[in-house]
Amino acid sequence: MDKKGFLIVISGFSGAGKGTVVKKLVEKYGYSLSVSATTREPREGEVDGREYYFKSVADFQNLIDYNGFIEWAQYVDNYYGTPRKFVEDEMNKGNDVILEIEVQGAMNVKKQYPNAILIFITAPSATSLRQRLAGRGTETEEVINKRMKRAIEESKDIDAYDYIIVNDDLEECVDAVNSVIVGKKSLRENNLEFIEEIRKELNEL
Repeated sequence: MDKKGFLIVISGFSGAGKGTVVKKLVEKYGYSLSVSATTREPREGEVDGREYYFKSVADFQNLIDYNGFIEWAQYVDNYYGTPRKFVEDEMNKGNDVILEIEVQGAMNVKKQYPNAILIFITAPSATSLRQRLAGRGTETEEVINKRMKRAIEESKDIDAYDYIIVNDDLEECVDAVNSVIVGKKSLRENNLEFIEEIRKELNEL
């Protein structure tokens, strides 16, 4: 029996380390990663099609018009979106797909894919979150303040997520995320077709 893959949505405060967690999940456990499109400028070392698809505002808006995104959102002066085709192709192959997206987008995904697993990654405290943002050395004080203000807004939606995982130790956090995904996939309600199939096979033996 061909099983469709699961959609896993990972969000978190900017600076909580969700990007690193997602990268490790792909490396260690073989998840498929949906690459988002964005209108922001590439950071040093980022490659088009690997970290993001870097698009002009006009190209991005064109894709919106053609329903080419599962979700899209504007975040700190830039657009971010999840291309639809890749995600659905991978799930149809039976692969579990991770979307690393903002809170606003996650809520849109949940409406379209009620079975999606929603996971929120957070730093251990607000102080450590600010320290991590400052420690990057890539953002101005003004941008850090914008991101912290945004975190206040995002914190209002944390209880819409299925799982909240604190990223204090990276490896522990990665293993915890994988464990909750495996646990969710093993729930009875996510295996009803399999249960019917095994009963049928047993009766035919």
